Amino acid sequence: MDENLRNEELAKAVHEGQRSMPSERPLMVCKPKKMEPWRIFKIMSEFVDGFDLIGRQSLAASFFGSSRADSDNEMCKAAEELAGKLAKNGFAIITGGSSGIMQAANKGAYDAGGVSIGLNINLPNEQSYNPYLTDKLTFDHFFVRKVMLTYASEAYVYFPGGFGTLDEFFEIITLVQTKKIRKMPIILFGEGYWRPLLSFIEKTLCEKYSTISESDISLYTLVDSVDDAYNYIIANTNCA
Repeated sequence: MDENLRNEELAKAVHEGQRSMPSERPLMVCKPKKMEPWRIFKIMSEFVDGFDLIGRQSLAASFFGSSRADSDNEMCKAAEELAGKLAKNGFAIITGGSSGIMQAANKGAYDAGGVSIGLNINLPNEQSYNPYLTDKLTFDHFFVRKVMLTYASEAYVYFPGGFGTLDEFFEIITLVQTKKIRKMPIILFGEGYWRPLLSFIEKTLCEKYSTISESDISLYTLVDSVDDAYNYIIANTNCA
């Protein structure tokens, strides 16, 4: 297929997808036999909207962590404080836009008068936005949202969380390890939560099985205080 014909087919698919996109969008099944034109259009539009939003931020930090954490939790308080300090230093704060650690980080940025962004996801059990956002975007597709969160920032901060937080952490260190994205501050906040996992990485993956290199362990930094996290980010990020 030559380039002109390929472009015509793509334009036709986009037009048909825009025309046929239903108001109630069903979930994507595993390995669909045929991709609906409207879903191709929706995926493309999510990428366009997402890159437009994150492209407007000159400096940003992404925060990850459990949506189940209570606002009085010490980790939420730390996330709020750290986000506030970074926001005052010109960082836009980007989260998944929901509750728990995400809300705490957005609140810190919002109260500091900074940019506070939420990149949310449509789920069967509705995940609502927190009230501390200056801008927001909702995605139907996790993989598009993950791309936005991955390429959005100059620093990444991981607080205690569940599968989603761990998924995002391993994705970002894999991308840096394989040089798909440049090295940047990757902060793991909370010694008590992260130390058992890091011990497994160091002793089992690196020392026992040699499935990673010793240099890979330096891709992330473990901290246990807001000041340590803040100082490391400022020292290792181009804030000009």
